[in-house]
Amino acid sequence: MKGGRSKTDSREADSKGEFRKQFNKENPENKAVSAVGKAAGAKWKSMCDADKAPYAAKAEKQKAEYEKSMRAYNKKQTEGPTGGDEESEKSISEVHDDDGSDEEEDED
Repeated sequence: MKGGRSKTDSREADSKGEFRKQFNKENPENKAVSAVGKAAGAKWKSMCDADKAPYAAKAEKQKAEYEKSMRAYNKKQTEGPTGGDEESEKSISEVHDDDGSDEEEDED
């Protein structure tokens, strides 16, 4: 733990996001971000596991989606460029040269 702060997990972050909206409605005169964070942290600590369960389920779903996306991304990175796409094999300058040469031929 660095600087006395603990790492906030996604369950707590989701909870704080919802709490922040409610807190700002109830306390429109409050402009201090730190006051909202302290109040949200205190509420999170006072919540029982049953109250935290919806946030845990949402966090697990988000984690699974993230891991699935990362596996697909990593697989794509290890496979390298696909050979079937001719356009991707051209460099940007070749694509622009092709476009420019067509225009020049039309003008003649």
